[in-house]
Amino acid sequence: MADPAQNEPAPKSARKGTLVALIGAASALGVFTLIPAEESGRKVSVSIAQDGTAQIQNVSGPQYLVAYLDMVKVPTACDGLTGPDIKAGMRFTPAQCTARLQDALIQHAQGVMACTPGLKLGAYRRDNVRTAMVSLGYNVGTGAYCRSSIPGKINTGHIREACDALLSFNRAGGRVVSGLTARRQRERAICMKDAA
Repeated sequence: MADPAQNEPAPKSARKGTLVALIGAASALGVFTLIPAEESGRKVSVSIAQDGTAQIQNVSGPQYLVAYLDMVKVPTACDGLTGPDIKAGMRFTPAQCTARLQDALIQHAQGVMACTPGLKLGAYRRDNVRTAMVSLGYNVGTGAYCRSSIPGKINTGHIREACDALLSFNRAGGRVVSGLTARRQRERAICMKDAA
């Protein structure tokens, strides 16, 4: 019997342009919880309002309010935020980090969803796959995600193979990184919940 929470469409009241409207409530909740844990090692409490906006509260662990250079010298802030407007040493408030995180997740989820029609809302048992793939797209970029074999595997219904392909994204600066290997294993475990 299918889990009734699986593949729930976005609530009718979810505001267009929210992560919930884009990937569904269950997947959005998963992504909003997973990304801070993976990027900063912090635990958050997340609630989704009727209009689809997320309220994120830090429970424990660091939130990087001052931008730093990551292991490959990319300026990074908050929960893995990068881009041309992030410079090492910039300071952010928790509210700014939350707003930027929501914007970045929407942007990455749009890219992931655009090249992976097999993840569309209403597709059977795709909530966990969406969570894992948006997490991957956020971490490696949607270009790298879309150029990979993963979208094709999902679009043709080969979910287990798509989940397994996550494990190949474990390099930074040309070398295998144990932290990325562990992250990909965690994302694969989430993805595999929909592969059974």
